[in-house]
Amino acid sequence: MEQAVVDYLEQHADRFVAELQELLRIPTVSADPTCKPHMQRGADWVYSQFRDLGFKAEIVRTPGHPIVYAECLEVPGAPTVLVYGHYDVQPADPLDLWETPPFEPTIRDGAIYARGATDDKGQFFTHVKSVEAWLKTKGKLPVNVKFVIEGEEEVGSKNLDDFLLAHKAALACDVAVISDTSQYAADIPAITTGLRGIIACEITVTGPKKDLHSGVFGGSVANPATGTARMIAALHDDQGRVQIPGFYDDVQPLSTADRAEFAALPFVEAEYRSELGVSAVSGETGFTTTERRWARPTCEINGLVSGYTGVGPKTIVPSKATVKITCRLVPNQNPEKLLQSLEAFLRSKLPTGLTMEFTSFHGAPGFLMDRSSPYLQAASQAIGEGFGKAPVFIREGGSIPVVTTFREILGVDTLLLGWGLNSDNLHSPNEHFSLTNFQRGIRASAALWGCLAK
Repeated sequence: MEQAVVDYLEQHADRFVAELQELLRIPTVSADPTCKPHMQRGADWVYSQFRDLGFKAEIVRTPGHPIVYAECLEVPGAPTVLVYGHYDVQPADPLDLWETPPFEPTIRDGAIYARGATDDKGQFFTHVKSVEAWLKTKGKLPVNVKFVIEGEEEVGSKNLDDFLLAHKAALACDVAVISDTSQYAADIPAITTGLRGIIACEITVTGPKKDLHSGVFGGSVANPATGTARMIAALHDDQGRVQIPGFYDDVQPLSTADRAEFAALPFVEAEYRSELGVSAVSGETGFTTTERRWARPTCEINGLVSGYTGVGPKTIVPSKATVKITCRLVPNQNPEKLLQSLEAFLRSKLPTGLTMEFTSFHGAPGFLMDRSSPYLQAASQAIGEGFGKAPVFIREGGSIPVVTTFREILGVDTLLLGWGLNSDNLHSPNEHFSLTNFQRGIRASAALWGCLAK
């Protein structure tokens, strides 16, 4: 990396933190209608950062919250990089568990505490500051960059797909970059090369038209709670394998190299159990905990409600039972196909005398990046420069649907470069971001532009 850029980053490190605090003070809670004026303030603040750097920038109105788009295209023939991030945050509840107010960013123990500190304001802001360093010292970037910073990630990115489709030509690029994931562990930087996809649904099983007295009517009609329990119990066998027909048909087996790479990562199962407060791990037989979390498909019950759940007994046969289900998918599995198979399977297990309503929600396929990608190798080199050590390659068990959207609409892969840690309390009280990792992330981002240019 250019020494002038390195010097600039060191000289302005304190100002970068102060500016991040300004952004964190804006309560951009996209799920809260009362925060709509703050969402506009957040978009205006992000826009001003790009405007002041001389980017061509605009605030794009949507039926929901604004999208900030900015570009700096001054290097003909160089790669074009699209950086994605989001300025909206999760609600801060429960407020009484915060040690300091969630929108009054506080620095303690080497970290900045505030809602959005690591998810995702602090992380995407590293890329804004790194381009500033290049422009202020060298006059231009070594690559072309485009930024899409949206305000609806925490509520499902409702208007992002429409924006991407409408601006497909303008958004053309060679690779995308997202910093909204995590390092593997403290001082073990990582590049996430795989994500699981998802399908989600809700079923409502109905028996009698109203709750019935269990003494008068029990034993003469099908009980929706009992029937539903049998249905969802049938989703797995005793070996932890999902029983939905065709569920594993398109699953690519883990290679010997993949399994060896996972096994080489520092992981202590006893510490994992202790952290989660469980006495034993569980899941599909024949796979390690890391393999189950990152690279095997799953089916989980997310919630079930039926009948009376108040204090003391109430002797009824409930009228309804409702269950929420999600499946995490691995690359090559087809979300729509598996949703249909899941519905058919549940209907086949529905006891006589009960009816079932099936409601499907969002879905997204899994993602796996080609490890031979030159962009991946460039990112690895950049992280080595920024963090002082080479990154490990990991997968994440969760889903980031925009990664699939970029591949489907723009035809590009995404570099998932996370600077935070899973212990940063994302979505929880006392969210924070290590200032060391914040500065390392800026340095790694600054190095990335030069590495990608090569």
